Amino acid sequence: MAMAAPNQLNISEPPTWGSRTVDCFEKIELIGEGTYGQVYMAKEIKTGEIVALKKIRMDNEREGFPITAIREIKILKKLHHENVIKLKEIVTSPGPERNEHEQARPDGNKYKGGIYMVFEYMDHDLTGLADRPGMRFSVPQIKCYMRQLLTGLHYCHVNQVLHRDIKGSNLLIDNNGNLKLADFGLARSFSNDHNGNLTNRVITLWYRPPELLLGATKYGPAVDMWSVGCIFAELLNGKPIFPGKDEPEQLNKIFDLCGSPDEKNWPDVSKIPWYNNLKPSRPMKRRLREVFRHFDRHALELLDKMLMLDPAQRISAKDALDAEYFWTDPLPCDPRSLPKYESSHEFQTKKKRQQQRQHEETAKRQKLQHQTQHNRLPPHQQSGQGHPQMRPGPNPGMHGSQNQVGAGPSHHYGKPRGPSGGPGRYPQAGNPSGGYNHQNRAQGGGGYANGPYPPQGRGAPYGSSGIAGAGPRGGGGSGYGGGGPNYPHGGQYGASGTGRGSNINRNQQYNNWQQ
Repeated sequence: MAMAAPNQLNISEPPTWGSRTVDCFEKIELIGEGTYGQVYMAKEIKTGEIVALKKIRMDNEREGFPITAIREIKILKKLHHENVIKLKEIVTSPGPERNEHEQARPDGNKYKGGIYMVFEYMDHDLTGLADRPGMRFSVPQIKCYMRQLLTGLHYCHVNQVLHRDIKGSNLLIDNNGNLKLADFGLARSFSNDHNGNLTNRVITLWYRPPELLLGATKYGPAVDMWSVGCIFAELLNGKPIFPGKDEPEQLNKIFDLCGSPDEKNWPDVSKIPWYNNLKPSRPMKRRLREVFRHFDRHALELLDKMLMLDPAQRISAKDALDAEYFWTDPLPCDPRSLPKYESSHEFQTKKKRQQQRQHEETAKRQKLQHQTQHNRLPPHQQSGQGHPQMRPGPNPGMHGSQNQVGAGPSHHYGKPRGPSGGPGRYPQAGNPSGGYNHQNRAQGGGGYANGPYPPQGRGAPYGSSGIAGAGPRGGGGSGYGGGGPNYPHGGQYGASGTGRGSNINRNQQYNNWQQ
């Protein structure tokens, strides 16, 4: 460790984790809130650096520090990559806190102080960015985001870490175009043999793979790749492709698009615990290429490999990076060339949508009330009707009568859910030539049954930009983990409202945690 000169303060060394209090930061804005805590945009008072403070909620923990937070801290200390969110330090508050966003709650935890995780600040999450009114991602932009997502995920898998909650709100983006994986609260280490029993109650419902929905407890990196495929299709299609309300409906939507599983297309599927209870009553053919035939040929080929029912046949992150999609025109753009946007997190865009819905409902109620009052007026006071004893034509003003009030036009408030689906979101592009037999490409199968990842065999797809080539890489509330997965009983932030699919309660999940 570098030592400071005598009588000089050593400011080059980072603070020891837990040695500082939250008073070193000034909270600016709440950017995420959920069942497990709040996430604030904050400024370090001494340096002026903008950071994200994730407060770990302790009021439901009667037995000490939350296991989810312990896992997240342990894993993030292990991972250091440009496409994985950086945990800078841990800070504490000495006693119970009360602020404008929180209310005092009775709890059984004897420690009344607060604990905060300090992250680098990111301007957006992918869901919040996509939900901006009129937002349209270009083909190079989609390729840029997908390449960074796969690079970061490859890094995680090489370091034997499963993320297990990949969704748009957990993919953070800064105004330099850099994408980072965040919220490792459900992540855990895995072994290459995949023989350990793991819980299947992970991954937000809309992004959960069929093997987990069928009850599998032995799985590996392929579960994350299914989630990536759902994200990829959502970027191309402009909306989620599997928006199920519960597990049976989620499976039905998957089988309707990807076909029904059987021993031929998914060996040993009949041995998965809930297969016999949840298998479709009739055979269903795979329609993915037909439904998305308007996609670019190379994009459709990659998506098809990501959304294979059999996890052993699903493409790996390393092989996906080497797919023809990323090596044909238009190439992925340099992240620094992407446009800069006003800060947009899913928590904020969801709040704006709720406010717009409230305005719309208020306008409708006012219009309805006015129409009701209008219909109750005496016949000679209703607009457009003359008195029965009067000739047709303009009515003269009557003594004691009031001026008529028209209902007026109603106001429509659009719901900014991003651009509509269809071919307009993803223009036709790409080189019709090419395939998967490129001489410079690393050899080997595309699934996870082939063992550890070989080194990546390609350089940078940026042309003359000079950016390094693709290497290994890694609600809600915010992607920092403030909101966690979505739940059937409420919205993504623990409140009512439409979310991105349901998940399970983490406290319940970890009470009887499987190894």
